[in-house]
Amino acid sequence: MADLLSHYFAQSGFLALSWENLVMFLIAAVLLYLAVAKDAEPLLLIPISFGIVMANIPPQVTGIFEPGTGLLWIIQQGLVLGIYPPLIFLGIGAVTDFSFVLANPKTLFLGAAAQIGIFITFIAANAFGFSLLDAASIAIIGGADGPTSIYVASIFKSQYLPIIAIASYSYIALIPVLQPPIMRLLTTKKERAIKMGRQLRKVSKLERMVFPVVSTIAISLIVPQALPLVGMLMLGNLLRENGRTKRLVEAAGKYVSDTVIILLCVSVGAKADGKVFLTLESIMVMGLGCAAFIVATGSGILFAKLMNVFSKNKVNPLIGAAGVSAVPTAARVAQRVASEEDSTNFILMHAMGPNIAGVIGSAVAAGVFLSIIK
Repeated sequence: MADLLSHYFAQSGFLALSWENLVMFLIAAVLLYLAVAKDAEPLLLIPISFGIVMANIPPQVTGIFEPGTGLLWIIQQGLVLGIYPPLIFLGIGAVTDFSFVLANPKTLFLGAAAQIGIFITFIAANAFGFSLLDAASIAIIGGADGPTSIYVASIFKSQYLPIIAIASYSYIALIPVLQPPIMRLLTTKKERAIKMGRQLRKVSKLERMVFPVVSTIAISLIVPQALPLVGMLMLGNLLRENGRTKRLVEAAGKYVSDTVIILLCVSVGAKADGKVFLTLESIMVMGLGCAAFIVATGSGILFAKLMNVFSKNKVNPLIGAAGVSAVPTAARVAQRVASEEDSTNFILMHAMGPNIAGVIGSAVAAGVFLSIIK
């Protein structure tokens, strides 16, 4: 009996546990706490944290990463092959109203301006010693777009993919905390009180249908590598706007999207190897990601102020901060800060323009990196 117990214990995972595994369990617990107790992106952080738990039960005894048969190995193929992020973009397009951009096309420039943070961080990350592939993967965090960050990191096979994913979603969750101080620092009280009117131009159904088709063609001819993300985003939106495919809209926006989010987040968490995660480079990734997000927010605000110099119809610079692609969180934060100055000031629908443009902008930025870096 003693021999049997000794043999059983030897085959268990206890002897294979490392201190890195134990630290990763602690990190998973912190993410779970933030998700449940603080309501910080629970739909994302809960499956990510559980993926971390599963991956750090010593895989040499569970066989969960065994090629061809291991559960996590199978699930991760959608991540490795770059399948999951475009499917999430399909869902985003299906639930997003692009009318806010079409009603005020100049907000596209605000969404583009916010991507400056991505390219500045790319240069900085490379200067700090990261390879071009890793630097591009890290820089995309500045777009506050989790699926795009994961897509670029997976295509470039960055060893920092789990850190990039967790950093991206963490900063998205922290937008209500991080953005307001930047907004107040870069704008005056008078600027924050600018009113833009409560009505936007009515956008016709024809415009809403033509936009996803034309933008797919135009963007993909200019940046071909952006097609997987932009194409699926616009397909989802076309399903929404044509009025004949309600079942497909529901499937893309709910069933497909929710299923893929679970698989994607578990896959990302399962890549959180303690030996890679618990390094100085990982801390630098988190810091650079935060810097990218701050610069992106500031770039959008400053570009809005520049637009006001040359425009008769002034825009509230706060909507520039919504140029990061966290829809609709960033737009709501812009509205909240504007309301603090004047409770009658309603800029939410105007902030949605650059917010949606930011989704397109981050996908284009990803396409630029994928096109020029090999």
